[in-house]
Amino acid sequence: MSELTDTILRMRGISKTFPGVRALDDVNLEVLRGEIHAICGENGAGKSTLMKVLSGVYPHGEYDGEIEFDGEPCRFGGIRDSEHKGIVIIHQELALASNLSIAENIYLGNEMATRGLIDWNRTNAAAADLLRRVGLHENPTTPVLDLGVGKQQLVEIAKALSKRVRLLILDEPTAALNDDDSAHLLELLRGLREDGITCVIISHKLNEVLDIADRVTILRDGRTITTLPSEGLTEDRIISGMVGRDLDHRFPPHEPKIGEEVFRVENWTVHSPTQHGRVLVRDATLSLKRGEIVGLAGLMGAGRTELAMSIFGRSYGSDISGRLIKDGKEIRLRSVGEAIEHGIAYATEDRKRYGLNLIEDIKRNVSAAALSRLAKRGWVDDNEEYKVAEGYRKSLNIKAPSVSSVTGKLSGGNQQKVVLAKWIFTDPDVLILDEPTRGIDVGAKYEIYTIINELADAGKAVLVISSELPELLGLCDRIYTLSAGRITGEVPRAEATQEGLMTLMTAGQEIPS
Repeated sequence: MSELTDTILRMRGISKTFPGVRALDDVNLEVLRGEIHAICGENGAGKSTLMKVLSGVYPHGEYDGEIEFDGEPCRFGGIRDSEHKGIVIIHQELALASNLSIAENIYLGNEMATRGLIDWNRTNAAAADLLRRVGLHENPTTPVLDLGVGKQQLVEIAKALSKRVRLLILDEPTAALNDDDSAHLLELLRGLREDGITCVIISHKLNEVLDIADRVTILRDGRTITTLPSEGLTEDRIISGMVGRDLDHRFPPHEPKIGEEVFRVENWTVHSPTQHGRVLVRDATLSLKRGEIVGLAGLMGAGRTELAMSIFGRSYGSDISGRLIKDGKEIRLRSVGEAIEHGIAYATEDRKRYGLNLIEDIKRNVSAAALSRLAKRGWVDDNEEYKVAEGYRKSLNIKAPSVSSVTGKLSGGNQQKVVLAKWIFTDPDVLILDEPTRGIDVGAKYEIYTIINELADAGKAVLVISSELPELLGLCDRIYTLSAGRITGEVPRAEATQEGLMTLMTAGQEIPS
């Protein structure tokens, strides 16, 4: 790649205020033509807000400052204006119409029409060319709902290429992808760079940032901290810029106080609810003790979430068999309500879809799983609900003006704290946390780890499911491995290594139906 010297984008003095929050404060950003430019910062630092300003999601007049693209001042009134200039944004929550085909999604709003009628032959042929360019070998007539998240990301990029993109913005593009899909996407971005397309990428995965980016801009508290070349840059340097201090330890110190066994799963088998006869989990046995943090490691598709959800009141799966033993007695959990009554809680990996009501405020989300604790004569005590939520807002350091703030407006890390508050309020003995730090930054992760340690110190048994082995190694007292639906190992913290865990995670064979 030729030396990068030509500036394609300048943003100067960008400030943006929401009610009670100054999201951007005099931010400056300069992006060079043909580079991959990463933007890093904690949740709430202003990264996504800045890109929404650039792409016209927040139109001119709703922010202060200037935008210059390819030497020309820009005042975008909406997304169509920015796309007309060749600036296209792909949001973290993909904006595809799942009931439409790949081709229909690519050209939605930009249809190929002849005399007022869509030319489907031309549309499908053009879509097929774009799919080949992004390395997606699917028929363009395939419905998007039949695709996994990784392939949907590629459809979004193909859609951007159909708009003759010159500057592609990707907000957390690999947050929900497995390692293979992430690697394919990053390789595609390198190819786009070679084709002269400039990319701006927002990511919390610092190893990917260092692997793919030419330069990195760090934001903190809505301000520009610095822009650095990636050559010679380290994760620790980025982290210190993001959080304003050195994180000598990624995990808070913790001395476990482990007590007696509180929960045991024996010979647990789960079948698919949609594919008759398919076994997702077979003969799984594991135990949890009071004050203990236990990890569950497994590759994508190993059955981790299926195991957790099936335990939690049979909220997933069919033809479930096995025994659940709590405090030495067998219990039968036929619903989520019964699981909560028996002191079992489950925080889902998908907080936006299943964990929270994003259009409700914080206090309603916190109380949602245990309204009976706030009821007086069949009515929820609003004052008590407010007090409870306010207590969690302070104790968990949820950054919001008040508990009346809409949950969907919070950053990812603060949304995750609301999820934790919701389940802590049920006062569980056993708390299952499925990917509790997915999509949040290192500073917020540290706070989540601290909360998990405090829960264990309070005598809770905590099961942590995570795709990040360093997280399990740094946090857990004991780790189970799951491969192809089977428990393949149980390793104490002192003996656990990434290599050893990976060996166990790949040890299983396909489960026979």
